[in-house]
Amino acid sequence: MHFARTSTRSVAAGSVVAALALVLQGSALTAGASPAEGGQTSRALTFDVLFSPFDYTDLGQPGPSSADVIVFHDTLQQAGASVGDEVGSCTLVGADGLGSCTGVIRLGVRGTIAFAFVNAPPPHKVLAVTGGSGQFRAVRGDGTLDEKGDGTGTLVLRILR
Repeated sequence: MHFARTSTRSVAAGSVVAALALVLQGSALTAGASPAEGGQTSRALTFDVLFSPFDYTDLGQPGPSSADVIVFHDTLQQAGASVGDEVGSCTLVGADGLGSCTGVIRLGVRGTIAFAFVNAPPPHKVLAVTGGSGQFRAVRGDGTLDEKGDGTGTLVLRILR
């Protein structure tokens, strides 16, 4: 096992979210609740993401290739204060950084939100919200992760309850 070179990290970094990290101390979620289909409530949660260095494990052919794994742990902020983190992993399916990623957002005592996305080189990622715990039990929805190219990004989740 060996770690990827800087160029490999650059290709994969965009996919790491997510989305996008979080050890929370409470959160003032940016939320706009509105009625949704079937009487459910929809809410948008917006976070500033501080991407941490991720770990790359070269399991396939040397260099980025199918079966390689990336793990990440990023910090989520609102108004400059840490409100949580996200952890996850991506399994590469190609040398171009294409991969399948899953992760969990921790928002302190409020609970967790699980997500999945396809990692691809563009800085815009589309996420599927697949569930949660605590206040986010049984949520569903989608979201976006936009990387700014400077180690930061914006994560927006649109959840239904």
